[in-house]
Amino acid sequence: MEDLTRLIISHERIENIKNNNLELSKEEAHYLNKVMRIKNGKKIFIANGEGSLWKAIKVKNDCLEIIKSKKPYLSQEQEIHLLGIAVVIPKSGFEDILKMCTEIGIDYIQPLFSERQVNKNLNFSRKLLRWNLIINEAVEQSERLWKPSILNGMDIIEWLKSRDNQERVSISITREETLYDLNQWLRKQQEFENKKGGIFWNVIGPEGGWSAKEIDFFKKNNITFVKLSDTILRTSTASINASSILNQWRIDLKLKN
Repeated sequence: MEDLTRLIISHERIENIKNNNLELSKEEAHYLNKVMRIKNGKKIFIANGEGSLWKAIKVKNDCLEIIKSKKPYLSQEQEIHLLGIAVVIPKSGFEDILKMCTEIGIDYIQPLFSERQVNKNLNFSRKLLRWNLIINEAVEQSERLWKPSILNGMDIIEWLKSRDNQERVSISITREETLYDLNQWLRKQQEFENKKGGIFWNVIGPEGGWSAKEIDFFKKNNITFVKLSDTILRTSTASINASSILNQWRIDLKLKN
């Protein structure tokens, strides 16, 4: 495939264009003109983050012409097995987690709150806008066709209560007895392997550790504890490690099938 600059454009905007011409926002025009220095007449790729890719020509500084807007240049179906990382927001490093989890192939990112969380003072709506921009950049850089979803922040216990039977959840933990490491737990999910749309989650806890109330809730609700490493990992390291394990499991599963 050609090595062209990529730009994420929402599916709704692509659906609603007229005469194949797409007007760019100020931010998009700045990125193409000033950052990537794309000249008029040059081609780029447009991705909608939902599995489709188009070629487009920059016809003006603020306008693209999409080639065959009704027929994508490339399409990819969504994965059968979806992967999720749920992370209690750390004091620092969460933006790196977003970038790297996106590059690795995670499908859902769930910010969590907990009792012992260090960083609780968040302007969440503003943060969510910035985090989506960071994810867009990581999708463009990694050349993914499916953009991961970042969800609204929730308290860990309320989030666990809202899971359904299509979702499987494990919690990475360091100072409790565990039967499995994350790899072993994933291999035990055979009954869910053929169910399309199921989400396999791993939860990364707070820097201050889970509270006694939270641990008690996990145990009473039979949430599986798993181990990521024999050493104590920072939140960012644990998130990337778990993401890599989840993605490799999915790759191995596709090869097996």
